[in-house]
Parts: sequence; structure tokens; C-alpha cells
Amino acid sequence: MKKNIAIVAGGDSSEIVVSLKSAEGIYSFIDKDKYFLYIAIVKKDEWYVNLPGGEQAAIDKNDFSFKEDGTVKHFDFAYITIHGTPGENGLLQAYFELIGLPYSSCNVLVSALTFNKFVCNQYLRNFDIRVSGSIRLFKEDTITDDEIISRLGLPVFVKPNDGGSSFGVTKVKEAAQLRPAIGKAFSEGSEVVIESFIDGTEVTCGCYKIKGKEVVLPPTEVVTKNDFFDFDAKYNGQSDEITPARISAELTGKIQRTTSKIYDILGAKGLIRIDYIIPPGGEPVLLEVNTTPGMTAASFIPQQVRAAGMDIKDVMTDIIENELN
Repeated sequence: MKKNIAIVAGGDSSEIVVSLKSAEGIYSFIDKDKYFLYIAIVKKDEWYVNLPGGEQAAIDKNDFSFKEDGTVKHFDFAYITIHGTPGENGLLQAYFELIGLPYSSCNVLVSALTFNKFVCNQYLRNFDIRVSGSIRLFKEDTITDDEIISRLGLPVFVKPNDGGSSFGVTKVKEAAQLRPAIGKAFSEGSEVVIESFIDGTEVTCGCYKIKGKEVVLPPTEVVTKNDFFDFDAKYNGQSDEITPARISAELTGKIQRTTSKIYDILGAKGLIRIDYIIPPGGEPVLLEVNTTPGMTAASFIPQQVRAAGMDIKDVMTDIIENELN
């Protein structure tokens, strides 16, 4: 019997626009001969399912069920594609754990850990993963511009510490830009992380592991036409994404091994994507771990799947069946 799959999109942050695009991508990727698909929208004040005729059905929060043609329907699996809260930070994962609904992404602890960029990188530093220097700020913290510059130098990146995409990010090149950048980042989250700038080649690498199978995808090289890989570069075509990355076989292997290692250290689940910067002549430095990566047709993961000679439909089936069986 065909299972009911919820593609869970929406969220309560600026990243909802990305989430909705990813939901459309995932809808196109999953095998419709095997599964009944519904896009479920989860926002702070409304939870509903988009029905085939264009209507909406309210979701019963007691068990994530809904009514279609007068019949109560239950989901067998949830594919989470909310970038930001509550789908990337563990809140939705905790809800699905409570009601016993299998889902696609990392568990509560791993989702919460990776969503906090500073904490995640400091944790991984203990396992000999290279990370850049950084400072975390809360709204009540007081730190002078001179202190920041003396510890991290210039340029620095200022960004929300608890956000999933590129909203609120600024590359700061001079001291006068620090305060506006910090204010901008706080407008998107409750914490801010300031990271030292590392010049080099930016790459990103996808990975998933299921029972008896490990897949580490070919890395993608990111060449932005902007000052850095911001929202427009990510989603509005202002970058070149080259898969496989134009790096040596040795560096490719190192990126893939590190990605697999981080997956295991975290105890990750489902598809993840890890971003790195490679300084000239140096070793890869971790930027961040993404546990709900973008999944539009043009996103990194589908690109990497194609470059690996795989079918994204099969990857989706792997992720779903690994949790159902």
C-alpha cells in the first residue's frame, strides 16, 4: 500500500521563501508511484495541508492528521524542509518524536547543535576539525570594536548564529561597519556570531548514510559574483556552482573524508551538506553544517547527485525507506 508522505515546509523566519521552493523541489523528486505526496505548511499560527484541488485542510496537532473528502488521513513519514525555526533547530523533530512520526532529518540534539553555528564549530574543534576564529554575542553583551578586531582582525563575517540561510549576513571590512552589521544580524536572530575571514576556495559537500550504504557526493565549488556567498548569490543566480569542484583529487578526497567523519561524530541522519573554505596551499576549514539543505532543482545536493551519476528519486526513496523499515 502506498504511504502518505508529508513534505513539511514553511517556518517562522525569513527563510520561509527558500523552504517553499525546496518543498516544490522535493515534491518533484519523490517517486509518486510509490508514495502519496502532500505539502504540509507549518507556521506559528497555522498548520495546514495543501490538497490536490487547491484547497487547504487544517492539521490536527495531536497527531499531524488532516481530513480529505471527509476522511481522516494520517502521515507515515515527514520530509522536513523548513530552513530555520522550527524545522532546522530541533523543535519540529521533538514534536514528531512525541507523536511517533518518522522523519527525514537529524534528531533533536543534532538539529539543535548544528543550528547554533558557534556551538557546533566549537564542539567539532575538539575532534581536530579546523574552524575559523569566532566570537558569539548575545543582545546584552558588551564588546568594543577594538576587542573584536584585536581577536579576529578584518575583514570579518557578522551573521545570525541561530539562522539557517544567508539573511542578516554582512562582510565587514572596516570598523565603522561593525555596529550596523551586528544590528542587522540581531534583527534575524537572538544570537550573533562574528567570524574571522579566510580567503580561499569555497566548496560544499553532501552526504547521507542509511543501513548498509554510505554516500558522500562530489563537492561543489562556489564562485560568487558578489562580495561573498550571500542570499542573492545563493538563490538569485549571482554565483557559479561547479560540480565536481575544480580541486585536486587529494583535496576532494580530504573534503569527502572530513564530511563523512563529521556525519559520524554528530550522529547525523538523512541528507546533510557541509561547507568549507580552502585557503591557498592550506587545509580545508569548516564553515558550517547544514542538516536541512536546500532542495530545489538547482540546489547543491541535486547537482551533486547528478554529478555522481545517481537519480535523485532513488536518493529520496533511500531516505524514506530507511526510516520506514
